[in-house]
Amino acid sequence: MNSPLIQLLVLAGIAVFLILRLKSVLGTREGFEKPPLPKQDPASSSRRDFEVIEGGPDHDIVDHVDAGSDAADALARMKRAEPSFGVGDFLGGARGAYEMILMGFERGDLAEIKPFLAEDVYETFAEVVEAREEQGLTIEAEFVGVREMTLVGATFHDETGTAEIAVKYIGELTSVVRDSSGEVIEGSPTQVKRQKDVWTFARRMGVDDPNWQLVATGE
Repeated sequence: MNSPLIQLLVLAGIAVFLILRLKSVLGTREGFEKPPLPKQDPASSSRRDFEVIEGGPDHDIVDHVDAGSDAADALARMKRAEPSFGVGDFLGGARGAYEMILMGFERGDLAEIKPFLAEDVYETFAEVVEAREEQGLTIEAEFVGVREMTLVGATFHDETGTAEIAVKYIGELTSVVRDSSGEVIEGSPTQVKRQKDVWTFARRMGVDDPNWQLVATGE
């Protein structure tokens, strides 16, 4: 056997050995690789992403009411009637309005809160305050805070553009009722009590006046 043939056989043997050695170290790659992904048209990809975002839920609404509910539908129509309206912004204002109106009523100071009350609500508040004064009763109240606040209902009247939103509050305050002699007949200046209220606010959307009015109270 001539020398070139021997060299060829030796090199072939070395090549086979190296291939077998690599397989034992790296393993085979059969059946474990994902097929290559088809190339996507950048324009179609960005268009699809835009459609998902554009058609997604409005978290300013669904963070406060159930998606698909009547309240969610009413809130969406409010936003279409007045694009600057935000549910979160409304609730922030409603939190402050609760303290202002509640304390105005408790202390019998209705002048400052009258612009934020519907006429029949104001008249009811005024009657209660007048009855207290006739009995010689005074109330000393301090607001502690809103422990819980939940949007519980919403309606929108397309024909008038009037929106109504109901909010449930659980407030905390101290309250003392004194008679004409100054004696405490109810409450305690140190005992915090909880008060539950459901207030309904109304406003015409799309008008210059941004103020909501309290149109109904309940528990």
